[in-house]
Amino acid sequence: MTTTTLTAARAGLVSCGTCGLLAQQVSRAAPGHCPRCGARLASRRRGSLETTWALVIAAAICYIPANLLPVLGTTTLGSTAYDTIMGGVVFLYTSGSWPLALIVLIASVMVPLGKLLALVYLLITVQRGSIAGNRERTRLYHLVEFIGRWSMLDVFVDTFTVALVQLSPLMSVQPGAGVVFFAAVVVLTMIAAASFDPRLIWDADTTTEPDVA
Repeated sequence: MTTTTLTAARAGLVSCGTCGLLAQQVSRAAPGHCPRCGARLASRRRGSLETTWALVIAAAICYIPANLLPVLGTTTLGSTAYDTIMGGVVFLYTSGSWPLALIVLIASVMVPLGKLLALVYLLITVQRGSIAGNRERTRLYHLVEFIGRWSMLDVFVDTFTVALVQLSPLMSVQPGAGVVFFAAVVVLTMIAAASFDPRLIWDADTTTEPDVA
């Protein structure tokens, strides 16, 4: 004999997308409303995979100009110099500020790329019906969702720099086109993480094991 892994869906339970309460659904067709906050319950988000794929692809497209176009333009005595994200990292490193260069590299280059790769991995494994490492993939999703709000470092730095360094006509700083694409990458990946339904990770879990009883 074999026993099927018990999941919340098989037990007739559904989590509220608003407050997170695990509630008993009225029926699969109409789960009802959350008894705590009153929000409408849904066993799964409609079009979650399609929406997440569209957002991830759009973010991946924006990621290229975000790193190739300048994010900051500095005008000093009539001459203007433009810096990309990687150009800023190199400048900080060569000027001796390697800790700051490392922070900018991680927050502005590696984190957005890592979020994109993580979301692609989750989407592919869900669509392939993978049952391996469900807990690890769920933790990965929550990590992507958590770090999303901390991914605007480059935009914040540019904003403060532009606001503080305005000594025209001696010196002025203006944001570059790369900032717009970088902000788009951050916003799109945040929305993609929010649109992905982590409950889909467990839907393919049909693992069986011998009944020792």
